[in-house]
Amino acid sequence: MDLGIRGRVALVCASTAGLGEATARALAAEGARVVISGRRGGVAKAIAAELPEAVGVEVDLTAPDGPRNLVAATREAFGPVDILVTNSPGPPPGGSADIDDEAIVTAMEALVLPHQRLVSLVLPGMRERGWGRILAIASVGVVAPIPSLALSNIGRAALGGYLKTLATEVAGDGVTVNLLLPGRIETARTLQMNTFRAEREGMPVEEFSARAQAAIPAGRYGRPAEFGALAAFLCGESAAYVTGTAIRCDGGAVPTL
Repeated sequence: MDLGIRGRVALVCASTAGLGEATARALAAEGARVVISGRRGGVAKAIAAELPEAVGVEVDLTAPDGPRNLVAATREAFGPVDILVTNSPGPPPGGSADIDDEAIVTAMEALVLPHQRLVSLVLPGMRERGWGRILAIASVGVVAPIPSLALSNIGRAALGGYLKTLATEVAGDGVTVNLLLPGRIETARTLQMNTFRAEREGMPVEEFSARAQAAIPAGRYGRPAEFGALAAFLCGESAAYVTGTAIRCDGGAVPTL
């Protein structure tokens, strides 16, 4: 299937590893001009060098001027942003009873504010041109809060509320806004969470991982490339009528429709 995004400018946040990198590679494979971004500038540039038409940009999106600098770098390299994929590392694990005001503020500054700032910078151009894709890489915690991830559940649910509201406001302008919710995918974040929970339960991380995979109807963790392919589809022409949705990529793990 030709996704119809050849030559489109795609800005992918936190794309030096994991799901962000997988999404950037999938978009590049479809002919998009891709900006790889993250705090590890050297890694961003190395990944970009492997792709047909891409640049790597070092940026801290939690800094007040981070989003503006990233969008400016994208415009300088390729022009206005057609596809914005927002993404951010998850906050530390922990229960609700363990958090305080400062932790909540920090989570919101990482999981909500950078996304809103980026959207405010690229949305006017998308509406003017009558075409745009905004896709947030989030978590299944948006629809089914995950134990021991209180801060992530709070921040990502807030982001979902913002983007759902936005989707209804811009659908008529040719701009789609969606969330893609990963379950257990083979990434460093999954290993971090497995280690945390295995220690809490007093078992080897390998044993915990095996149990976790057995509990997934698909019987395994997802592969980053599978996630990236779905993300690319949602950014394509064929998904023009898909907006305001939260789509799971979880192997059937969440026991709801």
